[in-house]
Amino acid sequence: MVKSAKKRRTALRAATSKKRSTTRKPGKNASQQQARSETKQSNAIEMLRAPAGASIQALMEATSWQQHSVRGFLAGVVRKRLKLNLESALEDGVRIYRVSGGPTEASLEAQAARAKS
Repeated sequence: MVKSAKKRRTALRAATSKKRSTTRKPGKNASQQQARSETKQSNAIEMLRAPAGASIQALMEATSWQQHSVRGFLAGVVRKRLKLNLESALEDGVRIYRVSGGPTEASLEAQAARAKS
């Protein structure tokens, strides 16, 4: 059975429109990429790296996140994605979180760059 000329043109257009260009846009190389240093996430990690640590309430005020968002950040980003050693301690009835050890600053910047993409 032979298709009509109109159906062949429509099929041809549909097939050619789905093809994507193989040329890529020039991307930023490592020297051009700069990690954003004043983000809520970076501020929260700085607070956690301090010897005094940070409570959930302090992180909520610094980032203007809700409590469940701070807890999700601690579990999902700090522990799982960044693979930092997050410690918690109960001090004067308040839970304090600290990051001890873990990756160097250079690897944190690389991980932050990957997280943005």
